[in-house]
Amino acid sequence: MIQDFTVSSFLEQLSSKSPTPGGGGAAGLGGAVGTALGEMVVNLTLGKKKYAEVEEEMQSIIRSLSQIREEFMRLADEDAAVFAPLAEAYALPSKTEDEKTKKTEILEGLLVSAAQVPLSVMELCLKALDHMEVLAVKGSRLAVSDVGVGVQMIRASLLGAKMNVLINTKTMVNREKARELNARAQYVSEEGILWADQIYTQVEAALKTE
Repeated sequence: MIQDFTVSSFLEQLSSKSPTPGGGGAAGLGGAVGTALGEMVVNLTLGKKKYAEVEEEMQSIIRSLSQIREEFMRLADEDAAVFAPLAEAYALPSKTEDEKTKKTEILEGLLVSAAQVPLSVMELCLKALDHMEVLAVKGSRLAVSDVGVGVQMIRASLLGAKMNVLINTKTMVNREKARELNARAQYVSEEGILWADQIYTQVEAALKTE
């Protein structure tokens, strides 16, 4: 599991020729890092008299962000888990028509599963951004820059996960299902990019004026 790695050992494994962890795991981890920064901002806001009026809201946000971070990590590990049987399926025999048909059916199911994981990462990014938007306005002004950094990590996670959706749908035989998954990924990415950029611009403006 990715959470069992040290930072250095994870990077060593990521840089190796091993297919996992790969881009999917990195995307999930990036989302977790961005979310953790949001949690840090909340922790720097809680208990401060200056932010007493948002104390209850911050408590709710940090509980949600904690769950989101854990889900990012779970999905990062799941990305590697769904890749393993897919890699094995490519090695299945395909000499006879029956073998070809069976192999195609198995691959198709595994490709859909492999595309669903990064799509879940993308949708989770939107949930994280929802909280980051609040923190950009109501979180501690001493840590507003961390909101901006967190947003960029989540944005990178969003687009990185999209690449993993597309690489899996690219070879699907069921093109209707592939187009359905691609359309969802495109919609979520457009929404997320717009949202992330708006929050980042807001943070940048706050840093220039405060």
